[in-house]
Amino acid sequence: MPEWSNGTVSKTVRLARASKVRILLPPPNFMKNHEYYMKEALKEAVKAFDADEVPVGAIITYKGEIIARAHNQIKMLKDPTAHAEIIAITQAANFLQNERLLDCTMYSTLEPCSMCAGAMVLSRIKNLIYAAKDTKTGAHESVFKILNNKKLNHRVKIKQGILKNEAISLMKEFFYGKRK
Repeated sequence: MPEWSNGTVSKTVRLARASKVRILLPPPNFMKNHEYYMKEALKEAVKAFDADEVPVGAIITYKGEIIARAHNQIKMLKDPTAHAEIIAITQAANFLQNERLLDCTMYSTLEPCSMCAGAMVLSRIKNLIYAAKDTKTGAHESVFKILNNKKLNHRVKIKQGILKNEAISLMKEFFYGKRK
């Protein structure tokens, strides 16, 4: 049985009735895969790009629905902590009315820095999916290893590389424009 099937999610397709074939259909949100959500995070990154901010975007999902979306706003807010991930965590906590984001997944276009990784651990985010590594400040594996540090009381499940080329391309375009 597919991973998403709990035995109760099944329907008989009218055309298949004659042969009594039962086709299992996934729940409605199943079709929204990692690429779908990463594209939403990339839309946020483009907003940052357009605002002359480093193009990082993040969204947070809960039970398959997007409950928070944000992009870097450091310059606009004159706040060095206004990273996309921090803003998204705050939005999600407000939405859920809980500081613990236990069953939430964050999608970010860039490997989080140490500040953002620390906030993910403190908020108990369950999963992080990110597009591109950050070789200068990344805190999953590039520079630091915060998200899975055994000394901390929470570890985040990680998946990386979803739409990596698109995220890298956006970063390169942003910084190429700065170097002209």
